[in-house]
Amino acid sequence: MYKNILLPASILSGSIIGAGIFSLPFVFNKFGALAGFLSLIVFAFIYALIYFIYADVVLRTEGEHRFIGYSKIYLGKTGFVVSIFVGLVQLLLVLTVYLILAPSFTQLIFGGSYVFHFLFFWLAGSLMALFNTRKIAWFEFLIVSGILFIIFLVFFFGVKNTDPSFIQNFNFNINSLGVLGPVIFALAGIMVVPEVVAYFRESSSPLKFLKRSLLLGSFLPALAYIAFVLGILGLSKNVSVDSVSGLMGYAPQWLLALLGCLGFLSLASSYVLVGLNTRHIFEYDFSLSANLSKFLVIFIPPVLYFLGIKGFTEVISFTGSIFIPLEIILLILIWIKANKLRPTNDFFDSKITKATLPFLLAVFLIVLVYEIIKLIN
Repeated sequence: MYKNILLPASILSGSIIGAGIFSLPFVFNKFGALAGFLSLIVFAFIYALIYFIYADVVLRTEGEHRFIGYSKIYLGKTGFVVSIFVGLVQLLLVLTVYLILAPSFTQLIFGGSYVFHFLFFWLAGSLMALFNTRKIAWFEFLIVSGILFIIFLVFFFGVKNTDPSFIQNFNFNINSLGVLGPVIFALAGIMVVPEVVAYFRESSSPLKFLKRSLLLGSFLPALAYIAFVLGILGLSKNVSVDSVSGLMGYAPQWLLALLGCLGFLSLASSYVLVGLNTRHIFEYDFSLSANLSKFLVIFIPPVLYFLGIKGFTEVISFTGSIFIPLEIILLILIWIKANKLRPTNDFFDSKITKATLPFLLAVFLIVLVYEIIKLIN
């Protein structure tokens, strides 16, 4: 169970639990708890289906590819160009956001200058992203275990102070849809699915455990987020956008240090996996050398930061509301084409997939249209 389910599930959960966790308490407090909690459970289920579909594409296709490569194979030049925007650009922006946030959390633990913590996180995360998937799986298992332990402590000390009316009050309206962007971002781990499949191949684990790993990796973050939100709402007098600054000044130092550890671990975990996937995109989909791919993954994020990309909430909101829905729509189109060209595969029943596709397309088209209208207005 440990090698065949927990380790690969840690790869997926480790990529999912990242910067998005800290936006959820504020968003749920603003738009409604039940709308937020229901969105987490519903989208955890939706994402599990999407991960099954993506794994199905990976298993159907010969050779090593990542999202951009699959787009080029099955959707041609147009799909290739669009996937660069929603795939590679998205990942590089996410890496940059993690660089922006990480020093704020490590400073809560150790103090010191922002520049020192920025350089430390960048070098440590970049070096870890250079390892292979099997080695990273052990690292992710340890980090995810630490993250879940800290979230449990936050929940334990905070939930007793959470106002019950916050949970009981259910006033769903059009504004409640404001939770969708942050929730979709916080639960997203699409790009790392090929890395989960790669783990099974590298470790020679039976593929029959792949579904269970993807399912566990999908729902574990959702449950952890619910516990974290309840804990932070009980600990905060005024819930801040980043969940932490609202605790400054009156929360005990040990709690701030604990949240600093949580922030560092969640960002480090995601940075390593996103960096690994970005490196593989350069190497497999653009046919760059391994050394050049590593060089680009290490240096592009800090370059983007120094060029002026420093807006945490803006990047999260735009990624969750625009990039990810487009990415999922592309992935569904990829599967449809793959199923026609390579119809034989035993991983995920084609009839079940076909039955769920209209629902999945409708969900993410609605989200995409809603968010575009919101941006225009």
